Amino acid sequence: MKKVAVVGVSGMVGRAMLEILEERNFPVEILLPVASGKSVGKEIIFRGSRHKIISITEALKQSPDLALFSAGSALSLEWAPEFAKKGTHVIDNSSAWRMNEDVPLIVPEINTGDIGREHRIIANPNCSTIQLLMVMAPLHRAYGIKRMVISTYQSVTGTGKKALEQLDNEIRGIQGDMAYPHPIFMNCLPHCDTFLDNAYTREEMKLLNETRKILGDNSIQVTATAVRVPVTGGHSESVNAEFKKDFDLTEVKELLNQTRGLIVRDDPGQNIYPMPVDVRGRDEVFVGRIRRDYSCNNALNMWIVTDNIRKGAATNAVQIAEIING
Repeated sequence: MKKVAVVGVSGMVGRAMLEILEERNFPVEILLPVASGKSVGKEIIFRGSRHKIISITEALKQSPDLALFSAGSALSLEWAPEFAKKGTHVIDNSSAWRMNEDVPLIVPEINTGDIGREHRIIANPNCSTIQLLMVMAPLHRAYGIKRMVISTYQSVTGTGKKALEQLDNEIRGIQGDMAYPHPIFMNCLPHCDTFLDNAYTREEMKLLNETRKILGDNSIQVTATAVRVPVTGGHSESVNAEFKKDFDLTEVKELLNQTRGLIVRDDPGQNIYPMPVDVRGRDEVFVGRIRRDYSCNNALNMWIVTDNIRKGAATNAVQIAEIING
C-alpha cells in the first residue's frame, strides 16, 4: 500500500490519522490528502513535507491503494463504492457501512478473521463500541455475556470542532454558534446523536447492534444511556455486565491484564482509576473500578476510558490498514 488517501483530512479524526500513520511508520510513498472544496489547495504537513489538499474526484482518478475515510456517512455512501471499484481498500470511520452484512466491522484485537480477500470496504466501529468491546471481548470468551447496562460520558471531541468551539466560547463567556441544543459548559446532556422512534439515540443503539455483530452473538442484551460531558478528550463508560457463567475476580483482572491493548488501572485505595485526563494521546483502553455486583448473580461493574479520537477512531483504522497491508 504505497498510495494512501485520507478523506476528511482537515477534521479532527483525519488529522489524527495522519499523525498515527507517521507514528506507526506506515509505508506511505504517495499521500493524497482529501477534504471539502473550501479546503482544496490548502497545505498539510506529513513527515516534514508539505502536501496540497485535493478533491475527492482527483483522489479517485489516482486510484489509491488505501483510502481512510472520515468525512461523514453521506460522503462514504456515495464515494466508498467508487474507490472500491478501482481496487482501493476503503476503511470507513462513519456509520454508513457498519451494519451492512457484506461489510466487516473490525476491532483488530478481536475479529480480524472477519476480513476476507473479497472485502474492499471495511467499517470502523463507533468509538464507544471499540473501547467497550476491547474489555468485554475477552470476558465474553471466558464467561459469556448475557446482558450489559452501559452509561457513557462522552467528550465533546466526539462531535467535532464546532462542539469544541461551543465549549470554549461558553468558558470564555462568548456568544457563538451552538453544536448542541443546550449549553455544555458546567452541564451534561443525555443526548448523543439523534433520537429514534424507540426514545433511544442512535449512539445508544449502536452499542447494541455493533456489539452483536463484532462478537457474532445476537443473544447479547444491551441497554445504554449516552451522555455528552464538558470534557475535551476521552470517552468514559460505566458498564454493568451480567455473564452466563460465574467468575473469579482475581481471574478477571489477570485476564484483562494479559489482553493486548488494555491497561488495568485499578487500585481505588490509592485513588488509582482511569480518567480522561490520563488517556489523551494514548492508544490503549484503560479499565478500572472492577468489582462484583452483589445485587445480581454473575455480574460485574467496570469503568472504561480511552482517547476517542485515537483508539476510538483513527488508531483503530490504521491498525486495520496494517492488517490489510500484511
